[in-house]
Amino acid sequence: MTPIPPPFTVTVECGRSSACFHLAGDLDYNVGDTVVQQARRHLVDHPGLHDLRLDCAELTFCDSVGVSSLLMIHRHAGAHSVRLHLDNRPPFLQRLLDITGLQQLFTHPHIAQQAE
Repeated sequence: MTPIPPPFTVTVECGRSSACFHLAGDLDYNVGDTVVQQARRHLVDHPGLHDLRLDCAELTFCDSVGVSSLLMIHRHAGAHSVRLHLDNRPPFLQRLLDITGLQQLFTHPHIAQQAE
């Protein structure tokens, strides 16, 4: 019997000029569009935003729709002149970005990571 994956959740923390979306669970076909729409709405509702961070520490899986969702969020962020950061990438996500050649789109490390 295949175990049921935990539900996907997004928790948002807002600062004055940045926002952080904490992603937990599987970023896949079932939730990709929802995450894109939530990010898009946040970008529209917060015109003073400079940085949008996706904290991937609790991401457990990412399929092709998940990658497509990250690209769509990147496109929407760019249209609003907002930098998109993928923080705390699990090894499977980093490997996926390396294989697809997309790592350069998401190379802005979090300030705390730069200090290491």
